[in-house]
Amino acid sequence: MPRLSDTMEEGTVATWLKKVGDTVKEGDILAEIETDKATMEFESFYEGTLLHIGIKEGETAPVDNLLAIIGDKDEDISDLVDGKPASPTGRSSDKKSDKDSKDEGKDSKKDDDTSEDEGKDSSDKPSDDDDDKSSSAEDSDGEVKESKKDDDNSEDEGKSSSAKPARPAGGASEDEGKSSSAKAPEGEGKAELPEGVEIITMPRLSDTMEEGTVATWLKKEGDKVEEGDILAEIETDKATMEFESFYSGILLKIAIGEGESAPVDEVMAIIGPEGTDISGILENLQKGGKSSDEEKSSKEDKKKSSPSKPARPSGGASKDEDKTSKEQSKADSSESKKETVTEKSETSKASSEGRIIASPLAKKLAEEKGINLRMVKGSGENGRIVKSDIENYQPAASAGQAYTPVGTEEFEEVKNSQMRKTIAKRLSESKFTAPEYYLTVEMDMDHAIAAREGINADPDVKISFNDMIIKACAMALRKHPQVNSQWTPEVTKIAKHIHIGVAVAVDEGLMVPVLKFADQMTFSQIGAQVKELAGKARNKKITPAEMEGSTFTVSNLGMFGINEFTSIINQPNSAILSVGAIVQKPVVKNGQIVVGNVMAVTLACDHRTVDGATGAKFMQTLRQYIENPVTMFV
Repeated sequence: MPRLSDTMEEGTVATWLKKVGDTVKEGDILAEIETDKATMEFESFYEGTLLHIGIKEGETAPVDNLLAIIGDKDEDISDLVDGKPASPTGRSSDKKSDKDSKDEGKDSKKDDDTSEDEGKDSSDKPSDDDDDKSSSAEDSDGEVKESKKDDDNSEDEGKSSSAKPARPAGGASEDEGKSSSAKAPEGEGKAELPEGVEIITMPRLSDTMEEGTVATWLKKEGDKVEEGDILAEIETDKATMEFESFYSGILLKIAIGEGESAPVDEVMAIIGPEGTDISGILENLQKGGKSSDEEKSSKEDKKKSSPSKPARPSGGASKDEDKTSKEQSKADSSESKKETVTEKSETSKASSEGRIIASPLAKKLAEEKGINLRMVKGSGENGRIVKSDIENYQPAASAGQAYTPVGTEEFEEVKNSQMRKTIAKRLSESKFTAPEYYLTVEMDMDHAIAAREGINADPDVKISFNDMIIKACAMALRKHPQVNSQWTPEVTKIAKHIHIGVAVAVDEGLMVPVLKFADQMTFSQIGAQVKELAGKARNKKITPAEMEGSTFTVSNLGMFGINEFTSIINQPNSAILSVGAIVQKPVVKNGQIVVGNVMAVTLACDHRTVDGATGAKFMQTLRQYIENPVTMFV
């Protein structure tokens, strides 16, 4: 992407005049590129075949991005398009890694085979020891059979530790390691959530919020929740706001009921897959891990008592304990459910006795709109009035019914052109960096009107008031060069030449063609030059050179009926003149009130280079030239 102007940072391809496969000669026009100032033709500096187009029509890219590739026909350009050279070593490294993974797979298989052999040896050796044990216990056949059964069971389960001889104990210790790692998540399960389960906490909905109150739950336990669904209405220290879910799943648990308050980050709800067992999770999170500490202490007690007990009885006892703990948790949950049911029944009784049930947000909206809540029918649970009931409330028809606005709010998105982006950037920089001030004067235009009529009496000459104002500005700048200056951090540049920019409105924004050495031009020359440059600007045929180098700018909105306005300085200029319309109004002349023709002009100055007195003197000189145009010919 070429840099077609000194301020261009990115360009848009307006039209491609060549397509992929076309033959390109040096000097051929490849494309039309829209810059920040104009749409310009871009010619090729090379010969060959157009092999690749990197930026399509209508697309925008920064300067120096890949625009196109020209080369020999059928040339391989895949590396250039990808933007990086091919890496032959990458393939060999991949192959090596594949080989290594295969070798590791073989080694792991060998390890598995050896472990199986060891397992077989260990299973055979305990049987020999069992024969020794049975021979030493020849007093009772029943006892020998029982010991064999126990040993067989211990081999199948792989969990016997204290009742086995020395060599099998090694295998048993490995089995114990597996069983302990399998049981570890039960102890640590309080910190690790089941797969897919998400904990919803009280959100911080404002920078000063420390706690929140759940005004209304819009979902209930067991409801399906999609990402983006509104879960609840939460009342903060500033307003009642809707809180949406960032997860999808089933609402498994509501930890903070309607009307209850809780600090920020307190557990508010649990979302997860349907049927997930969350017993103990909420309790542990609310107690801060006390249950996990109790579980650890009980495990330590079990470990201390385990050496004196056989393997199987201890396992059975733990299962019984788990069953009893589950039964207790179920009983507790059933009791809590009964309590919530009784609370709801009490609430419904209270509502039937005449109390209005409404969410805090609904009450607030009703108060703002002056709606009597007793006239609103609630759509929530047990007739609860919610936000939507207030918003959709329609009072009974009456003679003085209020107007209800009906319509659709929508926006049309228009892509910003390069010109619009540049206008935004340059004017923002000017407004936010230059300390501007404004000077406004009203000028008597009676003599100027008469002078223009006299000049335009010649059929070969046609000038406008704007041409006269531009000429007057150029001559006033010659007398006040400080206004014809530019600010830099090190020095102030005072221009010896006078180049006046003329603001021209185009369909996509604003352009400023420049009249070079305007002080040396006549009225008719200024008029012809302005007309020519304005036409080029509107047709997007103006060149960057014709819009560069201004030292002062004139903006005229008088033809649109604007009486007075202020403009933003066109950096790096130090001033800009805003010209309003000529209007008739009462004025005092020679002590009498008469109808006069008046024009208001405003000078915006950069206080870094132009002081107030300097700007005022410039306006005095400008006023003299415009109110007495004949002085511009002296």
